[in-house]
Amino acid sequence: MNQRLILGLATIFIATQLLGLFVGQSLVGAGVQATIVNDNPNDVWNAIGLVAYILVGTGIVLAAIVFLKPHHSYWVMKALETLAIFGTSLIVFSAFLDGQIALALSIILIGFRLVYAKNIVLRNISSTLATAGVGALLGASLGVAPILLFMVLLSVYDFIAVFKTKHMVVMAKALTSKNLAFTFALPTPEHTFELGTGDLVVPLAFSVAVLKASSAAHAFPINWLASLIVLGASLVGLVFTIEYVSKRVGTAVPALPLQSAFMIIAYALVWWVGF
Repeated sequence: MNQRLILGLATIFIATQLLGLFVGQSLVGAGVQATIVNDNPNDVWNAIGLVAYILVGTGIVLAAIVFLKPHHSYWVMKALETLAIFGTSLIVFSAFLDGQIALALSIILIGFRLVYAKNIVLRNISSTLATAGVGALLGASLGVAPILLFMVLLSVYDFIAVFKTKHMVVMAKALTSKNLAFTFALPTPEHTFELGTGDLVVPLAFSVAVLKASSAAHAFPINWLASLIVLGASLVGLVFTIEYVSKRVGTAVPALPLQSAFMIIAYALVWWVGF
């Protein structure tokens, strides 16, 4: 087992998920939720709509990669990254700080990303904030059932996009070569491994939705128990996937299908025992 790689993975995962859970708890407490298809958080059409948005976004990025010159496609994707980091970091900072301070920090972060565009540490920090913001907002906006459906649909799509159409591999190579904050970099002496932010957003969204449901019946810290168990299961699935990839450098493997399987089993167990 590549201990350095697994330690780096675990550090990023735990930091991102704990930050996202605190942000999600803040959003749920404030009654904040985003409208995806409609305002009913338990409507499964919201899950289908969310997948549709992802497909459209993927299509835009792929079109930029295929049809634009490298310099032009870089700035299209850089603009998308800037908008994403600004919006998501504002969500995270606003959960802990005054609105004006949160806004100032988000602008400063964007400035640093533009000036130090090749800095991997800054990219990982930006990816952490983006993941925490998106995952927390999705989990606060949707119920457990729609998130479960979304997770299953996205796992199927992930499998097809990596092994069948392979367009996810093309997109990942283009994004990582430009050091954009849509992936996490996990450097080792032998190789720098890349982990998509989606592999952390989905577990976080599910765990926040579980936290929201559990909080209706349990007080802190019991209401966090089910979410932490689900996240633990997700981390186990992710470690298995990364360990497999680390022994086959250059091989692309979707992490979400195994993560989802482990999370669903874990959630079924905690639901069965009453959490």
